[in-house]
Amino acid sequence: MKRIPIVPTIVVTLAVAAMIALGLWQLLDRAPKKAAYIAQLAANPERPPIAFPTIPDERLLFRRASGLCLTPVEQRLAGAGAAGFRLIVTCRTGAGGAGMIVQLGTTPDPKFKGRWQGGPASGFISHAPDSRSLIGSLFDRSPQRLMLVADTPAIGLGANGRPDLSSVPNNHLSYAVQWFLFAAIAAVIYVLAVRRRG
Repeated sequence: MKRIPIVPTIVVTLAVAAMIALGLWQLLDRAPKKAAYIAQLAANPERPPIAFPTIPDERLLFRRASGLCLTPVEQRLAGAGAAGFRLIVTCRTGAGGAGMIVQLGTTPDPKFKGRWQGGPASGFISHAPDSRSLIGSLFDRSPQRLMLVADTPAIGLGANGRPDLSSVPNNHLSYAVQWFLFAAIAAVIYVLAVRRRG
């Protein structure tokens, strides 16, 4: 039987060790942090209302908030699943303000034109639609903008959906299992390759 190749064995051992380390990181670090984050989001609807934030903060998702839309600047329709489309308006909120995005309600009409003139709005905080692709988001690390989902729909629109905690993914356990499986598969393939070589 030939000797076990030193360099390939070292490379595969390091790769397997890295995969196991990534699995442990997902399991022992990322998963508990995500669980705590989801618990915070679950409690947010019962917390006192706040002014709509000017800086995106993921910890405020599903929190009740209010804001003042001085001037609607742009409106667009975005998909809303079974509800059809949701009308989303970008607002000017004041001199130098970052602006505010408001989801006014839903409609089955893909050509709906809203006539909302602005004013006070209240509801809960959610993510605004993000036009970045999956690959684009890897290079653009800026936080996703927040949006106010109105409690009371504008005239001619249906009600918005309620906060849905299931929209926040918690995949860290499955990521950990994947890394462990990758490590096991790599080790088995290498052992078989070495035995076949012998």
